[in-house]
Amino acid sequence: MCPQEERVPATAAVRFLRERKIFFQPHFYRYEEHGGTPHAAKSLGVPEHSVIKTIVMETGQREPLLALMHGDCEVSVKQLARTIGTDSVTQCSEPKAQKHTGYTVGGISPFGTRTELPVYAEDTIFKLPLIYINGGKRGFLISINPVDLETNLSVTIVHVAIPRTTL
Repeated sequence: MCPQEERVPATAAVRFLRERKIFFQPHFYRYEEHGGTPHAAKSLGVPEHSVIKTIVMETGQREPLLALMHGDCEVSVKQLARTIGTDSVTQCSEPKAQKHTGYTVGGISPFGTRTELPVYAEDTIFKLPLIYINGGKRGFLISINPVDLETNLSVTIVHVAIPRTTL
Protein backbone atom coordinates (compact mmCIF):
# COMPACT_ATOMS: atom_id res chain seq x y z
CA MET A 1 0.00 0.00 0.00
CA CYS A 2 1.06 3.56 -0.29
CA PRO A 3 0.42 6.81 1.53
CA GLN A 4 -2.24 9.23 0.33
CA GLU A 5 -4.54 6.34 -0.65
CA GLU A 6 -7.51 8.63 -1.11
CA ARG A 7 -5.71 10.66 -3.82
CA VAL A 8 -4.39 7.74 -5.85
CA PRO A 9 -6.41 7.16 -9.05
CA ALA A 10 -7.77 3.64 -9.53
CA THR A 11 -5.87 2.92 -12.75
CA ALA A 12 -5.12 -0.57 -14.04
CA ALA A 13 -1.48 0.05 -13.05
CA VAL A 14 -2.43 0.91 -9.46
CA ARG A 15 -4.65 -2.17 -9.26
CA PHE A 16 -1.78 -4.31 -10.59
CA LEU A 17 0.63 -2.90 -7.98
CA ARG A 18 -1.84 -3.28 -5.12
CA GLU A 19 -2.72 -6.88 -6.08
CA ARG A 20 0.96 -7.77 -5.91
CA LYS A 21 1.57 -5.70 -2.76
CA ILE A 22 4.25 -3.61 -4.47
CA PHE A 23 5.13 -0.49 -2.51
CA PHE A 24 4.91 2.73 -4.51
CA GLN A 25 4.75 6.45 -3.86
CA PRO A 26 2.31 8.54 -5.94
CA HIS A 27 3.55 11.75 -7.56
CA PHE A 28 1.27 14.23 -9.28
CA TYR A 29 2.20 17.05 -11.62
CA ARG A 30 0.40 19.27 -14.10
CA TYR A 31 0.48 17.36 -17.40
CA GLU A 32 1.70 19.37 -20.36
CA GLU A 33 1.08 18.20 -23.93
CA HIS A 34 4.46 17.34 -25.51
CA GLY A 35 6.21 18.17 -22.22
CA GLY A 36 7.51 14.63 -21.86
CA THR A 37 10.05 13.54 -19.31
CA PRO A 38 11.83 16.93 -19.11
CA HIS A 39 8.62 18.55 -17.88
CA ALA A 40 7.75 15.68 -15.51
CA ALA A 41 11.26 15.65 -14.00
CA LYS A 42 11.32 19.41 -13.55
CA SER A 43 7.83 19.42 -12.01
CA LEU A 44 8.79 16.74 -9.49
CA GLY A 45 12.31 18.06 -8.88
CA VAL A 46 13.97 14.76 -9.79
CA PRO A 47 16.71 13.87 -12.30
CA GLU A 48 15.31 13.19 -15.76
CA HIS A 49 17.51 10.07 -15.90
CA SER A 50 15.33 8.59 -13.11
CA VAL A 51 12.09 9.24 -15.00
CA ILE A 52 11.45 6.12 -17.06
CA LYS A 53 9.34 6.36 -20.18
CA THR A 54 7.21 3.49 -21.44
CA ILE A 55 7.29 3.37 -25.24
CA VAL A 56 4.90 1.17 -27.20
CA MET A 57 6.63 -0.24 -30.25
CA GLU A 58 6.10 -2.99 -32.77
CA THR A 59 8.29 -5.26 -34.82
CA GLY A 60 8.23 -5.41 -38.61
CA GLN A 61 5.87 -8.36 -38.15
CA ARG A 62 3.48 -6.03 -36.24
CA GLU A 63 4.13 -7.70 -32.89
CA PRO A 64 3.71 -5.10 -30.10
CA LEU A 65 6.22 -4.63 -27.29
CA LEU A 66 7.11 -2.15 -24.56
CA ALA A 67 10.49 -0.45 -24.26
CA LEU A 68 11.45 1.15 -20.94
CA MET A 69 14.04 3.88 -21.25
CA HIS A 70 15.56 6.70 -19.21
CA GLY A 71 13.88 10.02 -19.90
CA ASP A 72 17.11 11.62 -21.06
CA CYS A 73 17.87 8.84 -23.59
CA GLU A 74 16.33 7.38 -26.72
CA VAL A 75 15.94 3.80 -27.88
CA SER A 76 18.23 2.73 -30.70
CA VAL A 77 15.59 0.95 -32.77
CA LYS A 78 18.27 -0.71 -34.91
CA GLN A 79 20.01 -2.11 -31.84
CA LEU A 80 16.71 -3.20 -30.29
CA ALA A 81 15.72 -5.00 -33.52
CA ARG A 82 19.10 -6.78 -33.62
CA THR A 83 18.85 -7.68 -29.94
CA ILE A 84 15.41 -9.24 -30.22
CA GLY A 85 16.09 -10.85 -33.61
CA THR A 86 13.65 -9.03 -35.84
CA ASP A 87 14.08 -7.02 -39.03
CA SER A 88 12.84 -3.70 -37.60
CA VAL A 89 11.21 -1.97 -34.67
CA THR A 90 9.18 1.22 -34.86
CA GLN A 91 7.16 3.27 -32.42
CA CYS A 92 3.41 2.63 -32.57
CA SER A 93 0.91 5.28 -33.55
CA GLU A 94 -1.16 6.72 -30.70
CA PRO A 95 -4.31 4.71 -31.62
CA LYS A 96 -2.31 1.45 -31.77
CA ALA A 97 -0.52 2.23 -28.51
CA GLN A 98 -3.87 2.82 -26.81
CA LYS A 99 -5.33 -0.37 -28.34
CA HIS A 100 -2.41 -2.51 -27.13
CA THR A 101 -2.17 -1.05 -23.62
CA GLY A 102 -5.55 0.37 -22.72
CA TYR A 103 -3.82 3.62 -21.74
CA THR A 104 -3.81 7.08 -23.31
CA VAL A 105 -0.47 8.21 -24.71
CA GLY A 106 1.19 10.32 -22.03
CA GLY A 107 -0.24 8.00 -19.39
CA ILE A 108 1.10 4.60 -20.47
CA SER A 109 2.35 2.35 -17.70
CA PRO A 110 4.05 -1.02 -18.14
CA PHE A 111 1.85 -2.31 -15.30
CA GLY A 112 -1.69 -3.50 -15.95
CA THR A 113 -1.69 -3.30 -19.73
CA ARG A 114 -4.77 -4.53 -21.59
CA THR A 115 -2.78 -7.45 -22.98
CA GLU A 116 0.49 -8.71 -21.57
CA LEU A 117 3.27 -7.39 -23.79
CA PRO A 118 6.95 -8.27 -23.89
CA VAL A 119 8.92 -5.66 -21.92
CA TYR A 120 12.46 -4.64 -22.89
CA ALA A 121 14.16 -2.47 -20.29
CA GLU A 122 17.48 -0.65 -20.53
CA ASP A 123 19.92 -2.35 -18.16
CA THR A 124 21.04 0.83 -16.39
CA ILE A 125 17.49 1.38 -15.09
CA PHE A 126 18.20 -1.37 -12.57
CA LYS A 127 21.27 0.44 -11.25
CA LEU A 128 19.12 3.30 -9.93
CA PRO A 129 17.91 3.23 -6.32
CA LEU A 130 14.47 4.58 -7.27
CA ILE A 131 12.65 5.18 -10.55
CA TYR A 132 9.67 7.33 -11.51
CA ILE A 133 7.36 5.64 -14.01
CA ASN A 134 3.87 6.31 -15.25
CA GLY A 135 1.06 5.17 -13.01
CA GLY A 136 -1.50 4.86 -15.80
CA LYS A 137 -2.72 8.42 -16.12
CA ARG A 138 -1.38 11.67 -17.51
CA GLY A 139 0.22 13.75 -14.77
CA PHE A 140 0.63 10.77 -12.44
CA LEU A 141 3.96 9.05 -11.87
CA ILE A 142 4.81 6.49 -9.25
CA SER A 143 8.18 5.96 -7.67
CA ILE A 144 9.21 2.36 -7.10
CA ASN A 145 12.28 0.26 -6.58
CA PRO A 146 13.40 -0.85 -10.08
CA VAL A 147 13.78 -4.41 -8.81
CA ASP A 148 9.96 -4.51 -8.72
CA LEU A 149 9.95 -4.21 -12.52
CA GLU A 150 12.05 -7.33 -12.86
CA THR A 151 10.20 -9.38 -10.28
CA ASN A 152 6.66 -8.51 -11.41
CA LEU A 153 6.91 -8.16 -15.18
CA SER A 154 8.45 -10.45 -17.73
CA VAL A 155 11.39 -8.13 -18.45
CA THR A 156 14.20 -8.67 -20.91
CA ILE A 157 17.19 -6.49 -20.10
CA VAL A 158 18.73 -4.79 -23.13
CA HIS A 159 21.52 -2.34 -23.99
CA VAL A 160 19.87 0.01 -26.48
CA ALA A 161 20.18 3.53 -25.00
CA ILE A 162 21.50 6.40 -27.05
CA PRO A 163 21.78 10.05 -26.02
CA ARG A 164 18.64 12.04 -26.78
CA THR A 165 19.06 14.31 -29.75
CA THR A 166 17.80 17.85 -29.47
CA LEU A 167 16.54 19.96 -32.33
